[in-house]
Amino acid sequence: MTTQPKPNIEQCRQFYAQEIRWVANLATAGLVDALARVPRERFLGDPPWQIGSAEQRSLSLSGMVRITYTPTDDPRDLYHNVLVALDAAKDINNGQPSALTRWIDALDLKPGERAYHLGCGVGYYTALMAELVGPTGSVVGIDADAELAARAQRNFNAYPNCAIHSADGASFDPGDCDAILVNAGVTHPHPLWLDRLRDGGRLVVPITMAATPTIGQGVMIKITRSGTAYLVETVSMLAIFSGVGLRDPLLEPLMQKALTTGGLLQLKCVRRDVHEATDSCVLHGRQVCLSKGKPHAAAG
Repeated sequence: MTTQPKPNIEQCRQFYAQEIRWVANLATAGLVDALARVPRERFLGDPPWQIGSAEQRSLSLSGMVRITYTPTDDPRDLYHNVLVALDAAKDINNGQPSALTRWIDALDLKPGERAYHLGCGVGYYTALMAELVGPTGSVVGIDADAELAARAQRNFNAYPNCAIHSADGASFDPGDCDAILVNAGVTHPHPLWLDRLRDGGRLVVPITMAATPTIGQGVMIKITRSGTAYLVETVSMLAIFSGVGLRDPLLEPLMQKALTTGGLLQLKCVRRDVHEATDSCVLHGRQVCLSKGKPHAAAG
């Protein structure tokens, strides 16, 4: 019996890129090529790498099972739709490629644009964003975990158009942006992010209910700025780490109703005008209101 030779690393990356293309239904020009080009192993530290299942992790959040990881020294094993632990004891991982790339795809990044990635981790998905905006564009990434941010900074030597910072997502000002990806669960889109979106800019952000002290469940939404109006569409359901300092305690009691009644899946706009809460207000906050009603332009 003839033993078939194993595929080389380039072939594995090509297969992986096509696998994620179809699983995530990617449409952004260049994103599949970026998946085939960016070496995932370069961002994940030294082997052995710990590989886990996204489905098992989802079950572990409800306490049904305990997530386990399988060690590997072969970088070819990283080119599947799998999680890779960055700190297994803290349940910090590199993320499921089909989920993260779906969110990046929703940003519709184009060459020459400026993007901001809040919660960049070690920077693998930030690198995909950098590939999409190209050398004429730029990306800024931040992470509140100083160790992860330091690793990301070391990983970005090949990307002179990128800047990585260890910073607090609640206060960091990224400057004007064409696209923003928030990789931490929040109760509402923060006014600063909305302010920093250029006209036509896109913000992809997870609106979540706290399921545990650290993990939230909810919906990833895309907000597109059109003048002073902010239009909303749903991207996906998700479970994600909650953002530290990025949640409004007054909105927390409203989150369960918004999620269980389906209100979060019916969002049409973010209102910033002063108004009383109505039946169309899903999450009526002090500074912003997530609404299933018609878009309203902000005053001024």
